[in-house]
Amino acid sequence: MTSNELLGVKQRFGIIGNTESLNNAIEVAMRVAPTDLSVLVTGESGVGKEFFPQIIHAYSSRKHKKYIAVNCGAIPEGTIDSELFGHEKGSFTGAIESRKGYFEEADGGTIFLDEVGELPISTQVRLLRVLQTGEYMRVGSAKVQKTNVRVVAATNNDLLKSISEGRFREDLYYRLNTVPVVVPPLRERKGDIYLLFRKFASDVATLYNMPAIVLDEGARIALENYHWRGNIRQLKNVAEQISAIEQSRNITADILRRYLPDEEFSVRQVGGSRGGYEEMATERELLYKILFDMRNDINDLKRMMTEALRGGNGGMNITPPTSHEVAGLLPEVSSALPHHYDEDDTVEVVCDVPTREVTKSDVQREQIISALQRHNYRRKDAARELFISERTLYRRMKALGIDDDIK
Repeated sequence: MTSNELLGVKQRFGIIGNTESLNNAIEVAMRVAPTDLSVLVTGESGVGKEFFPQIIHAYSSRKHKKYIAVNCGAIPEGTIDSELFGHEKGSFTGAIESRKGYFEEADGGTIFLDEVGELPISTQVRLLRVLQTGEYMRVGSAKVQKTNVRVVAATNNDLLKSISEGRFREDLYYRLNTVPVVVPPLRERKGDIYLLFRKFASDVATLYNMPAIVLDEGARIALENYHWRGNIRQLKNVAEQISAIEQSRNITADILRRYLPDEEFSVRQVGGSRGGYEEMATERELLYKILFDMRNDINDLKRMMTEALRGGNGGMNITPPTSHEVAGLLPEVSSALPHHYDEDDTVEVVCDVPTREVTKSDVQREQIISALQRHNYRRKDAARELFISERTLYRRMKALGIDDDIK
């Protein structure tokens, strides 16, 4: 594979980096793409495994057929078989009509099973049969159906450990792992860390119309030598936090370290368990998203009030309301924010206004429901707006009881 071809793949899929381990993973995906062999993409949470099945599909003979991505960890165990293989009318409570499953919909194309290690054993048996024979049955049906689907799976679990613990079938593992693609963790891509950070900082600056933050040499060295247990997802989170909180756009090593959890603390909190960092990051991401929105809302409100006052007094130059006066109009959200952000000394989002106590869960609930409403309850789009994965959004909705609120 030539360097120009490799560069073309990266540009097409928005992949940033040029370390050898990353390039090797992309080259393996490209070489296996023209075949119909099953592929297992492995790597830690947050490394960007989702790009590789897209590459495989795009450079395969199936590229003009459907590509369906399924997050196995985000679907309740009681409905996963129906989602994957379909069901017949009346096969269970709520099955008011027959429905095609993903394997039927993706016939002729590619299906990406993310977090495949989360599948229940009973579903693993069904999946193994599809991989071996191309046969499956809808839930509630005795009719055998055929499908021709290329399967690419991904996991951040140690599947060999899951096999030894009886949580994953060994025969399914070898069937999925015909060709392994290993995505390296961020700490093994030191040359790419600064490039990724600069991209995320630039994206935030463009999205929220603010100057981009710049790292000095000491901050860059600290950035590249940090362990990054949350990988690219954690790096993106840190870039967004600093962009939102810091008034100065020039970031030193001392400033940067305030946003990097102590390694010992990180190990104790995350404990190497799946989703540990993701849970901690979710709450911060939602709160900083609120901060961004509130800052823009307050600036807009101040501008509207200033124009109204000027228009109502014969064009007289009347001093606009202060930041504290405007922020006082929005006490519930402002009291829940953990920090303040000043832009040219005109906005302060923290105020002390007597009001009812608002919990962090209240703020998260309101933000998630608002995002869902803006996107017509499409979870994928809402999750993208909130800077979190669809799986995290689903889990957070369940924890906050949001399903009942939006029905």
